[in-house]
Amino acid sequence: MKVSIITATYNSAATVADTLASVQRQTYADIEHIIIDGKSNDNTLDVVKNAGHNGPVVSEQDKGIYDAMNKGIALTHGDIVGILNSDDFFAHENVIEEVVNIFKEKNCDAVYGDLIFVHPNNPKKILRKWIAGGYDRNLFLKGWMPPHPTFFVKREIYNAYGTFNISLKSSADYELLLRMMYMHAIKVAYLPDVLVHMRSGGQSTKSLNNRIKAHKEDYFAWSINNLKPRWYTLLLKPVRKIKQFLYPRI
Repeated sequence: MKVSIITATYNSAATVADTLASVQRQTYADIEHIIIDGKSNDNTLDVVKNAGHNGPVVSEQDKGIYDAMNKGIALTHGDIVGILNSDDFFAHENVIEEVVNIFKEKNCDAVYGDLIFVHPNNPKKILRKWIAGGYDRNLFLKGWMPPHPTFFVKREIYNAYGTFNISLKSSADYELLLRMMYMHAIKVAYLPDVLVHMRSGGQSTKSLNNRIKAHKEDYFAWSINNLKPRWYTLLLKPVRKIKQFLYPRI
């Protein structure tokens, strides 16, 4: 099975080398790594070139990170597609091999795992640990979602159910997971391992105002799919993050 990894970059010179190196270290051989750059005005592309990146690189203006991800999905040739952000990196060299093995063993449409948040300037310092846990479709009603950076899905699922809705600014990943996993009930398997390290500092949590906007988008994610959450569903979504801070070490 061929695996396509998409990385969207924009002025990512400070972090993208770690991302690239983590892909290059993977023990699984059949990997295609696609870089979609939003016309960076720093030396991101030089870093990519000097890192020995060997896959397609597209650099052009886009409508944001989710538009870039969609462009990347359109270019993939793999059976399985994963997205690795330009300030994230795989947790170890066997991630892709483990993911592919789960796809084969479970004959599933998608696989997800666990994620660690690290300090933006010191990636060895663990801040939060997101243990996603086993899959139950109805967990979405309780404010649950898997860590999107650990989500791998068959390319045919994108073809069948669509890509990211770029009208959403911070919740397009939530809407995509909700649409695929809850609405269309694709077959999903959980891999109980930390797959990705993410530098902390997401847009939706930078301020109370951004969190309110994200909450409104989360609700919109349900409504545009003609789905109805429980009254407590979206209240529990941010509450679920609290326990991530209780496990700062591994």
